[in-house]
Amino acid sequence: MDIESGRSDDSVVISVGPLVSSLKVELKNAPPPSTPPSYCIFKTPSILFRHKEKSFLPNCFSIGPMHHGKENLVAAEKIKINYLKGLLSRLITTREQTLSEEDKEIEEQKVLTVWVNAVKFVEKQARACYAGHDYAAELGDEFVKTMVLDAVFIIELFRKDAGEITKEQDDPIFSMACMLQFLHHDLILMENQIPWLVLEILFDKTKLPSETTSLIELSLRFFAKTFTTHELQIRPYLFTGRDIKHVLDLLRLFLVLPSKEKNNRKPEWQPISSVTKLEAAGVKFVKVDSILDIKFQDGTLEIPSLLIQETTETFFRNLIGYEQCLPNCLPIFTSYAKLLDNLIDTPDDLEILHKRGIFDIWLSTEDSTQFFDKLYYDTYVKEFYYSKLCGDLNHYCKRWWPSWRAYYVHNYFTKPWAIAAQIYAVIMFILTLWQTCIKK
Repeated sequence: MDIESGRSDDSVVISVGPLVSSLKVELKNAPPPSTPPSYCIFKTPSILFRHKEKSFLPNCFSIGPMHHGKENLVAAEKIKINYLKGLLSRLITTREQTLSEEDKEIEEQKVLTVWVNAVKFVEKQARACYAGHDYAAELGDEFVKTMVLDAVFIIELFRKDAGEITKEQDDPIFSMACMLQFLHHDLILMENQIPWLVLEILFDKTKLPSETTSLIELSLRFFAKTFTTHELQIRPYLFTGRDIKHVLDLLRLFLVLPSKEKNNRKPEWQPISSVTKLEAAGVKFVKVDSILDIKFQDGTLEIPSLLIQETTETFFRNLIGYEQCLPNCLPIFTSYAKLLDNLIDTPDDLEILHKRGIFDIWLSTEDSTQFFDKLYYDTYVKEFYYSKLCGDLNHYCKRWWPSWRAYYVHNYFTKPWAIAAQIYAVIMFILTLWQTCIKK
């Protein structure tokens, strides 16, 4: 013992063997550092989920394995079974007009076997779509059963909605007002998806010769009123050769593929003023067709029409979340949401766009404004797709003439008495000038 320093010379031996062994086990079980390219269906990151939990959770229908078996969603499974039963009956009746009940059961067994084997054949590809967890290993045979049941339900739902097949009068989805609203919410959730591959296989297996509409068209028709009340042009040729991953991915491609904004990306962006301030600076607003193509030229901001309803926030948040999670995904829709969040700051901003016929608002302006507030928080945009537009807008607003003109019009030409005063002033100026000229 060193008495003066108060230190002990005795060494203490610490065994690190268990710690090293524990680390070696973790290293052995560690997943690959890279994200497999097959991942396309994700659990919502908690950092996004916390902002609006109900925007990411199904109301009534579980699609795929992530929410399968949850107590509040079990009741809807009966509807799926009825859709499967109706499809089997329709196909067998079309093929064979007169069959005994025993023969029908045998035929149903054969058809179901074909469908299950078809999905079983691509089970490995389907299970590889789900990021972070092996649901097929957890569910066993229930995984393939879920794929078949959910895919048939979605396909038949789209067919009925498009009028391809007859809707039964007692079908709860079309006879109860709330059901379609639930489905327009549940089918666009990033956690509530099944691979497009499975949908496409079973669509082809269950398609009758008389059916000519593609699965892509049926899907887009079902969601046609999600974005706008106006008729949307569906162009299936745009999807030729595209790797569609699931329904949510199809909807994103539908918005992104026609857009010209994907050619304008830059790493930086400049915040812009709200609609109210832009109007005060002399900017005019007009409506255009393409959803994502917002343009600014000659003092006019062209904004696509948008329907703001109960499912709009769900759609926005899930598409943003999907772009954040999908590897190498271009953040075009996230950039669009970021731009709208800048433009809409108060209910007055929404009112201006509503009066111009650009936004159709089915909610209160206060609720709609809150929806846009913090819409893109906790997201990262590596390349912003409206950088040039923001730069042009900010440059325009700094010019004195547009701002002065807008101020003058707003203050002196918006009320009858102000207009009359301006006319009176002009007349008096002309008379004074005339009298001055006469005297000379």
